[in-house]
Amino acid sequence: MIKDFNELLQKVKNAKRGTVVIAAAQTESVLDAAILAKNESLAESILVGDAIVIRELLQKMAPEHLQSFEIIDTGKDLVLAAKTAVALARENKADIILKGKTETSTLLRAVLDKEMGLRISEVISDVLAYEHPDGIKLMSDGGINILPEISEKVAIIKNAVQVAHYLENPNPKVAILSAVEVVNPKMPATIDAALIAKMNERKQIPGCIIEGPLAFDNAVDKTAALLKGISSPVGGNADIMIVPNIEAGNIYGKMLTYYCKYRVAHVVMGTKAPILIPSRADDGETKMLCMALGLASML
Repeated sequence: MIKDFNELLQKVKNAKRGTVVIAAAQTESVLDAAILAKNESLAESILVGDAIVIRELLQKMAPEHLQSFEIIDTGKDLVLAAKTAVALARENKADIILKGKTETSTLLRAVLDKEMGLRISEVISDVLAYEHPDGIKLMSDGGINILPEISEKVAIIKNAVQVAHYLENPNPKVAILSAVEVVNPKMPATIDAALIAKMNERKQIPGCIIEGPLAFDNAVDKTAALLKGISSPVGGNADIMIVPNIEAGNIYGKMLTYYCKYRVAHVVMGTKAPILIPSRADDGETKMLCMALGLASML
C-alpha cells in the first residue's frame, strides 16, 4: 500500500513517462507544476493557451526551459483552450488534462460534450487524496456533484475505490459521512448511507468495506467509535470519506490545505483521460502531485 506522496511519485516515475496537457497554461502555478514534473522526470507537458504570456512567464520563471515544452497558441480564448486540451486527450496525444486559468465549469463542459468529449461513465466525480500521518486518505466528492442521489453516491464510491486500488489498497474501508451515526428519517443522507452499506454487505459494491452513516469522529477515531457502540472495521479506521454534498466536500478539502497543512491532490474519475481540477489558488507542488495521481490511475 502506498503510504505517502513520495512513494506515489516514485511509483509513477518508475513507470512509463506520461504527457499532461494544460488547458489555459498562462499562469505561474501550472507552469511551475510543468517545470517540476519535467525536472522530476515525472511527465512531459503540452501548454495550451496564450503563447505570448506563456513564453513571457517561462522566460521569467525558468529561461532554461523556454524550449522544453510544446506550446499550442489559442490566444486568450479559454473555451478554445479547454476544447483543444480535450481534443488532444481524445486523440491520445496526451494522457491527462490539467486545468490552468480556465474555469472548472468551462473545462468540464468540453470534457462532457456528447460528441467531442471524454465521458465514459454516467457519473464523474472528483477524488481528493491527502497525506495524513496514518497514510494517504481519500475524500469524495467536493468538486462536481452538487447534491448526489443514492445511485450517484454509489458511482462516487466506486470511483474513489478505484483510486484506492491504484494506490495499492486492495480493500479500502469506506465511511459514508453524516452529522450523526444513526438513521434519522428527517436526514435523507443517513437513509442513503444505510442503504448503500447494506448493498455492500450483499456484495453489490465490491472491492471495499462500507459503513454508514458515520459522523466524522466515528470514522476517524477508534475511541469515539467505540464510545458510540460502533465496532465495525471501518469505525475509526476509514480510508475513504464520502461526503453528503459538494458544500461539505469543498469545506473539508480546503480545511485540509489551509488548517491541517496536508499535501493534497485531486483526480476526476469517469472519463477516458483523468481530469485534474485543483483550485487556481493551489501551488505548483500541489498541481504536480495531481499529475502524479492522475498518471497513477493509468498504471
